[in-house]
Amino acid sequence: MTQQQPENNNEKLRVGVYVCHCGTNIAGVIDPKEVVEFAKGLPDVVHSAETLYACADSGQNQIKEDIKKHNLNRVIVSACSVRMHEATFRGAVSEAGLNPFLMEMANIREQCTWAHGHDREGALEKAKDLTASAVAKSRFLTSLDMIEVPVTQKAMVIGAGVAGISAALDLADQGIQTILVEKEPTIGGVMAQLNKTFPTMDCSI
Repeated sequence: MTQQQPENNNEKLRVGVYVCHCGTNIAGVIDPKEVVEFAKGLPDVVHSAETLYACADSGQNQIKEDIKKHNLNRVIVSACSVRMHEATFRGAVSEAGLNPFLMEMANIREQCTWAHGHDREGALEKAKDLTASAVAKSRFLTSLDMIEVPVTQKAMVIGAGVAGISAALDLADQGIQTILVEKEPTIGGVMAQLNKTFPTMDCSI
């Protein structure tokens, strides 16, 4: 089986893997050192290390220093979810001169130690698998450029029920020109058909 190489065919893949303790969120269930040692044996991985808090300044600085020291062109962070810190790590690798889209995360907290805290051995194996998957995916990552797209500050809300009215008011409060559309002759939806509402039992109109 052949492995996809970076965009520059003369460039050899050099992957760095960072396994986060996240305090006891991860390290309280599995031993990050075991994931680090496992990652060292994965194809194209030239550096693997553990970090107490990858998202902290110390963790980010470690990644940035290693990118230059080990000439890394792919970075894997085995830590929490992309929703939490994808932007953080993309920013870190970017500051080190690496395209931010050449970083990949493996979620070994929410999808592993939090979900399988009752099975430490199984959680460790899953953490290894998730890390290996991220490394494999990194071989297919390509550099991307950020672009700016103009946004028209105008919105249309279809349906003038309670939800539609609330949405239209929230948009208007943000200074966005809003058009509220309703097919019926009156607004209010189902709410307007009720003669009393809980808990005050007042008229809904």
